[in-house]
Amino acid sequence: MVKRQVLVYYAWSRPGESGAPLGVIEDRFPALFESRRMGFPRFHEFANPREFDQGIAGFLDHIMKHNFTAFVDLATTLTGLRVIEVERVADDGTLTPLDASTLDGVDTLIIISFDSIRTAQRATTDEIGAINAFLADKDRLAFVCPHHDIGDIGDISDISDVNANEALQRQLVEFEHHGDKTIPPRQSFGGYARSLLAGLGVPVENRFGLRPACEADGSPAPIEAELALDRLKLLKNVDHFNLHPHLPQLERLGDAANRLDVLARQRIDSHAAPHPFARERSTFDALLQSREDAFAGTLCVSDTTLWSSTAGGVDSLQQLWTNVVQRPVRR
Repeated sequence: MVKRQVLVYYAWSRPGESGAPLGVIEDRFPALFESRRMGFPRFHEFANPREFDQGIAGFLDHIMKHNFTAFVDLATTLTGLRVIEVERVADDGTLTPLDASTLDGVDTLIIISFDSIRTAQRATTDEIGAINAFLADKDRLAFVCPHHDIGDIGDISDISDVNANEALQRQLVEFEHHGDKTIPPRQSFGGYARSLLAGLGVPVENRFGLRPACEADGSPAPIEAELALDRLKLLKNVDHFNLHPHLPQLERLGDAANRLDVLARQRIDSHAAPHPFARERSTFDALLQSREDAFAGTLCVSDTTLWSSTAGGVDSLQQLWTNVVQRPVRR
């Protein structure tokens, strides 16, 4: 069995995220104290302010990054190699770009684009070139993973008083559909992923925050998988993804429609409050894969929570993670 070297790249700016003003609820992560308050008694173990930073930085460390621990631990065990974890901009402002140096020796790349739009993270020309070079090797696999874009009404400064109520109503529709009271009216992630995918010639927008369907027993509904297109067998024995309550439609734009296939779809919860997207479709595109003529290697696009263990479906997700890191060599 080949030993895969996995890199998990958190495409956020730590100071940009942790320094968001708490007086503005849009386009930021919650602070740890807010998570404790909204989820009580959940997260009560982080209640001591002398031990745990109660701000946004505390949320990133003790809740957000912890969500990916199960994948990191499993991948490390299966490969025998420690998974490399890198934050794009560290607390001290140091930038670690996703360049040839960072990618040296890596054959499995997972980009967690949990960066708030407000922080304006963008892939540079050099980074786009490095990913193009990475994907020039047939054996390499890259996942680019944005999260949701909830309540996007454009630039609020451009909205007239006449249209302000209409914009609010649109946000209310989305808010009531996903039903998560901990989410603000607008929370947009994935600017780094969007810019990277556009630079690679496969633009994708992570639209909305759609509530996925579940079975009668509360487990995630089965995915609709295009197994004939799954050349790496990533979805072998993978029945479902997770039940994170707000997942994006991965909308292929421009040439992406000709270079990316939809590998898996998830059903939308038909019992959720109405959503404009759900009037036209009963499923959303949850996993995209590059066609064989797009890159020598394989590029996939998914939601960030495909690598998280906190929203159910862990047994099936662990099978996916295993398939990713134990895939056969392609030459």
